[in-house]
Parts: sequence; C-alpha cells; structure tokens
Amino acid sequence: MTESATVTGSVTVRVPAKVNVQLAVGAARPDGFHDLANVFLAVGLYDEVTAVPADELTITCSGPDAAQVPLDRSNLAARAALALAERYGIEPAVHLHIAKDIPVAGGMAGGSADGAAALLACDALWSTGASREELLEICAELGSDVPFSLIGGAALGTGRGELLTPVETGGTFHWVFAVADGGLSTPVVFGEFDRLTAGTDVPEPAAAPALLDALASGDPVALAKTLSNDLQAAALSLRPSLAATLAAGTDAGALAALVSGSGPTTAFLVPDPETAHRVAAALTASGTCRTARVAVSPAPGATVV
Repeated sequence: MTESATVTGSVTVRVPAKVNVQLAVGAARPDGFHDLANVFLAVGLYDEVTAVPADELTITCSGPDAAQVPLDRSNLAARAALALAERYGIEPAVHLHIAKDIPVAGGMAGGSADGAAALLACDALWSTGASREELLEICAELGSDVPFSLIGGAALGTGRGELLTPVETGGTFHWVFAVADGGLSTPVVFGEFDRLTAGTDVPEPAAAPALLDALASGDPVALAKTLSNDLQAAALSLRPSLAATLAAGTDAGALAALVSGSGPTTAFLVPDPETAHRVAAALTASGTCRTARVAVSPAPGATVV
C-alpha cells in the first residue's frame, strides 16, 4: 500500500553529460548485454530536472530537441521516480520538468542523466533518507550509464558499465562536441557491433593502463594518443557522414577525435580553451554537423541546486 508524502516546494537537480574516453566492448553475453570497460568523464554540459508535488506523475521538457523526448513512463526520469516511490511505499505524485541542454540520443547519456537527476530530486522532495548505495542500486536497475550520471567526475565502469570504480584525474580537459542531426539508437549500434564482429575473437574488455595514466597526469596530449571507442566502427557504418565531421575537427586542430559512446555526437579533445573555440567555429562552418559545443571535464555528478 502506498501513501502520499506530504511535501511542498520544489527541488532542482543539475546533472552532467558524459564522454567515454575509452569504451572497450566484449562479445554479446547470453542476456544480450555486453561486458564493458567503460572509462567515463563527466563533462560540463548539463540538464536540469525539477521535481514539484502534483496530483500524479507527469513530465514536461524544454530546450533543444525537447520534442524528441518521451513524456510518458518510458522516460528514465519517470522510471526513476516510480522506482523510488515503489521502494519507499510512496505515491509517485510528482511533476518532473526536464530542461534539456545535453544532446538527445547523442551518445552523451542525456536520458541516463535525467534518470539520475529525477531520482535525486524525488529523494530530496520526499525526504526518503535513501543512502548513496541505495540510490546507486536503483540507478543500476534503470540503466548502465545511470549510476555514473549520479556520481560524475571520472570512473571506470565494468560489467555492463554499472559497476563503478573512481578514476584519478590530474587536471582539466577541454572538449568540443559536434551535435549531429538525428540520433542513433544505442541497441541498434550494439547490434551493428555484433554484426561487424561476428566470427571474430572479441577480446575481453579492459581499461588501458596508458589511458588511466594520462588521465591521472592531466596531460591532454598523452590522453589523445589513448582515446578509443569499440563502437565507433558500428556508428560510422550506420552513419557514414560522421567521418567527415571527425575529419573537420581534426583538421581544425583537435588533438584527437572520436564518436561519443554510441553516437552520433562526436567528441574532440583539444589542448586549451582558445583551440576549443577555434575548432567549434570550424566545425560549425564545415556544414558537417548541426552545432558544436565547448565543455570541460571532469564535472560533478548530479547535484541539488
């Protein structure tokens, strides 16, 4: 039996996007998932989720590409509220407003970020007293990227990405993200990975020591040499036009370029803020992407503001 929580006011949570500086993908498991070695960096592009008391669970969304965001209970923000309410026997009587700034379906965990933000916002709104471990447990049930959205910073995700180990970073890294038209479905990209690797010996995924060393040293040149994404070939197979975007950013002075997660957003590591703005301008002028965004990492995880 559920009960109504007596709450007033509102809670807003800010939550970052992510970039995968390494995404090592193993062969498909019997459950359909893949074992991963997923080195996450939270980057300073943010969504905000505001939770306010309501008669029933409802969702609204504003910002770039808001029309692409589902406003029913399939939305991870709604699923997070429902999961928390069920665990604590609370009626999920809440309105969630998502202010989008993370690209939608862009491989930067925008949906996962909204799930983590909604979970933290509802936890604060309803005063559940949930521990960090309980919140992370719910996050893992919601999706592979959701736990990292809660903690932010830098971390190695293993299992299907949900088992997190903090990773040391020794400085600030500067990025440019080129936003493509339309999205790519993560399950479809993984399916294409399976097709492309069928009949081959897919190695067990493991974090690259040189990459972890580069993060710890804060050296962007060293990090550029170690960036990798095992899903990049699949994303390029499904969206060949991304190759031109990657080339445009590299030609403009990026140290390295890669598809972010399952794409189609592409990420460009640059040495400093000046280069970031130059590369962003060149990408925008190239006609190979819809827009380009500048951001730094690491960034804090989901935070009540």
